[in-house]
This record gives sequence, C-alpha cells and structure tokens, in this order.
Amino acid sequence: MHEQFLLFGATGDLAAGQVVPALANLLRDRLLPHGFRLHAVAKTRFDSNEAFRNWLGERVSKRAGDAADADALRELLKRTDYTAVDLSRPEALAAGLDIKSEGGLLSYLAVPPDLFVPIAQGLKQAGLLDDPARLLLEKPIGRDLASARAINAAIAQCVPESRVFRLDHYLGKATVQNLLAMRFGNTLLEAVWSRRWIERVDILVAETAGVDGREQYYSHYGALRDMVQNHMLQLLCLIAMEPPSALDADTVRDNKLMALRALRPLTADTAASESVRGVYQSGVVGAQAVGGFTQLEGQSIETFVALRAHIDNWRWAGVPFHLVTGKRLAERSTQVVVTFKPVSHWLFEKPQRQQALPNRLLIRLQPEENIELQLMSSLAGPEWGAMELQPLPLDLSMPPTRRRRIAYERLFLDALNGRSALFVRDDEVEAAWRWIDSIDNAWRDAGCEAIPYVAGSWGPQQAQAFLPQSLARAARALA
Repeated sequence: MHEQFLLFGATGDLAAGQVVPALANLLRDRLLPHGFRLHAVAKTRFDSNEAFRNWLGERVSKRAGDAADADALRELLKRTDYTAVDLSRPEALAAGLDIKSEGGLLSYLAVPPDLFVPIAQGLKQAGLLDDPARLLLEKPIGRDLASARAINAAIAQCVPESRVFRLDHYLGKATVQNLLAMRFGNTLLEAVWSRRWIERVDILVAETAGVDGREQYYSHYGALRDMVQNHMLQLLCLIAMEPPSALDADTVRDNKLMALRALRPLTADTAASESVRGVYQSGVVGAQAVGGFTQLEGQSIETFVALRAHIDNWRWAGVPFHLVTGKRLAERSTQVVVTFKPVSHWLFEKPQRQQALPNRLLIRLQPEENIELQLMSSLAGPEWGAMELQPLPLDLSMPPTRRRRIAYERLFLDALNGRSALFVRDDEVEAAWRWIDSIDNAWRDAGCEAIPYVAGSWGPQQAQAFLPQSLARAARALA
C-alpha cells in the first residue's frame, strides 16, 4: 500500500466535504499504513502549515459534520503539510513540490479537467510519477470526446494507463457493489436479466439542491455532461453489461465498454421524442422559496435531462432505459428501478389486470441505501369470495450499521493498493463521451431548447413519461 497521498485542490469543497473525512475515517480504522502522510496542494497561500491545518479542520467540521471522526481528523491534520503553487504551470509545480516519493505516492487531482495535463506534466518533471507512483483523476474527464481524447493522450505521455485511476464515486457505494453481487451471485435474477423478462429500466438522480455557487462550472457543462456522462452511464453499464468471466479490472471494464458501444446514438430526428431538456425557475423546495438558475450571457444550458436510451444488442434490444436527472426537484433521490414484464395470463379478479403492479427491483442509493424486490401477495381469506392481490415489498438490504462508509473510503483504499476494478479506463471514458456528443449534436441540430420548470416539481411536464411509474403519478399530482 502506498504511504503518501498528494491532494491537488486541497482548498475546494470536495476536499473538505469528502476527501479529508474519508482519509480521517480510514486512519481511525487503521486501514492506512503507519507512516501515512497527506500532502495538500492548492493556489491559495497560508502563513504556515499550522494555519492551513487550522483552516482545513474548521472547514471539514463545517461541511462534513459527524461524517469525519473528530479525533482521527486531528491525527490526520498532524500528518498534513501544505504547498501553495500555480497549478496551471508545470515548471512552477515541479519546482514548488518538495516531496519524496519513498513508500509510494498517490497523486489525486480533485481539480477541473483543464488542470489535469499541466499537473501531470509538472509531476512528471518532478519525478513524482515514476514507478510505482499512481495518478488518481476526479471526474469529469474533459467536456466532450475531443477534449477527453486530448487529456487521455497527454496523461499517457506522463504515466502508463495501468497506473491511472479515474474516479467516479458512485462506484464506491455499497449498494452499487451489491448490484454486481445480486446479478452475478444469484441464479434467480440473472436468469431473468434480459429483454425476455424486463420491460423497462429507470435510472433517476434527483437533487433538491440548485447550482448555487457553481454557476460558472454548470454554465459550461450542464446536467448532461455533469451527471449523465459519468454517474448515470456507470450505473447503466453495471445493469446492462454481460456477465464477466472474472472480477479482475480489465475483464469487468471490457464488458462495461461493450455496453457503452451498443448505445444507440441520438439523432436530430429522434431528439424530440427520446429526450427532454429543462432549466429550473424560481419556486419552493422543502417549504423554502428558491430562485431560478441564471444563465450566463449567450449560454443555453440545462439543469434537467430526461433520456430514453436503447442498447442495440441481443440481451437488451427493445428495452428502454430511462435516464432522468435534475436540480431543484421535489425530492432528493437516486434510484434504479428494474420493471419486469407482467405475467402472461392473469387469473385474479382483484385487482384487474390493468391495475396490477408488475414485479419491480428497486435499488436506492440516496438518501438511504437499500434494495427492495416488489412481488404480489395474496389477501385471500374466508370472508372473500375471490383472491385479491396486493404488493409485497421484500427488503433485500443488509441490516443498517451505525455508520455508513463514505464511498471515497473504498475507492481510496483500492487506489492506494493498486486495485483498479472500480475505476474507469480511458476507452470507457471516450465511449461514454461519444454517446453524449451524439445527444448534444442532436439537440443542436433539432433546436431543442431547455424547457422552464418550477423548482420543487419533477421537471418539465413533457418528461413525465420518462419518470419511474410512482414518481410519474407524483409529478401529475404536482402539475
């Protein structure tokens, strides 16, 4: 296991809210090596290491709350030093980093993608990417296929692909890993995991938060690039991929790549029927009035996306995958709903076939993590003249623990140990961007503008058909 962790972007929100708390908890649980050190790097200047440690400790406590163990955080800060340097200049970075790579060094770039290449070049000039050093990149990788290819090519000049780890924190969530266990560890589910038995798949990432404080970033990326390209396509891959022959990194990622390459591109002819763009206006979220998203001049960026994706292969032909994500929606919820086809012959008087609910597998990732299988059960009794069915949810989750691990904890451990199965390979990134580019081009060619929706709703009314059935009913009620 590598002993040194070099964190770029140490003054950012991600560092305080997720990265430092995750490292503190790993240190508390004695999962990090005895000589572990954290080297923090950003452009902001502090008077001393001690001044930075005090500032970071207060910021972590404010942003992460009890997600970070207080005693472990104090111990981690004792092991932390800080360097202020211009991250956009490789020569300044190489000259400013006074770090020895003994014990193994993991460099984590929690910065915008336009800084990936100059930081990697600076690390290479400083000799900090020599074997066995590893490079960990935070999503997104570029903003389209061309920029992703350019970043991947430049990174490859600095460090081989085998030592590059591209992080999507959704892959560190326990429920996402349970999806793999359910699919490939159980005959029952894998036997019906295809177009013959599945009617539709819904992937929803709904947020009540707005773009507040990220207007500059969001005005260049939007919901399509920010959420669909990484988080949602990774979930789609785990659902749609063929069973791997082994769980080693390349075998898993080869199968994910095949699913991405089978995605049908969107065209100008299908853009209006297969997608909806939206942008939130002022409204009420959680009994609090909120403002609308202010576009930068000359920009037309979406805060809501609904897509109907098609995977053109033998397993999934004809099964729609609905991908919906948005800011300022009615509830905070991330879930995957697999809806199975109805039974071929309905025997029961109550409910009538048209009102009968199909079997569903519900995988919730937030706000709580759990897995539920919805079956039909009988209400039969002597006072009834006919058998009546009702939904029976079966909770398939593990009993809740006192503390849920931050997804970054699992991913940092894997990166420090050189395990890359839960990280994204360069050709995966490019295949995802190729599909995303087809959507962006289709929107432009078809003139699809972002439709205004009220904050606190479930998005534009035109998107109701893309929502999971239960949420579509709620959307109609709010409309």
